[in-house]
Amino acid sequence: MPRAIISDTSCFIILSNIGELELLHQVYGQIITTLEIANEYGEPLPEWVEIASVTDKYRQQLLEMQIDRGESSAIALAMETPDSIVILDDYKARKIAERLGIPITGTIGIIVKAKLSGIIPSIKPLLYKIKQTNFRISDDIENLALTEAQE
Repeated sequence: MPRAIISDTSCFIILSNIGELELLHQVYGQIITTLEIANEYGEPLPEWVEIASVTDKYRQQLLEMQIDRGESSAIALAMETPDSIVILDDYKARKIAERLGIPITGTIGIIVKAKLSGIIPSIKPLLYKIKQTNFRISDDIENLALTEAQE
């Protein structure tokens, strides 16, 4: 497992909205985020979330020309943090991270990992709860997740 798990805002919001934020902690333990993301989230983060600062603000500003501030800060922090993975749900941010060689996962990937690790018995109830929120999951992503989770 990577040494550092860096999360963008969407993961915190989605898991909070379905009452499953603790799942992130169960899967990865310590999570790192940035002050920009903590501010976007707007609620106090659990004690297992460490807030770190990006050193190279210029790099972050360049990324902000293409994606939002939170995603930019997460990717910039990952570029400064060896052996890290970033949790991103936004398609454009994911593509930028991939081009930069940064390993990524998303909220759905975390749920699949929780199932494969034996933390939850099934991803279907969580997918159902997510679909009741304003977060969109394509049929392709849902089917891929179910296949990966062996459901």
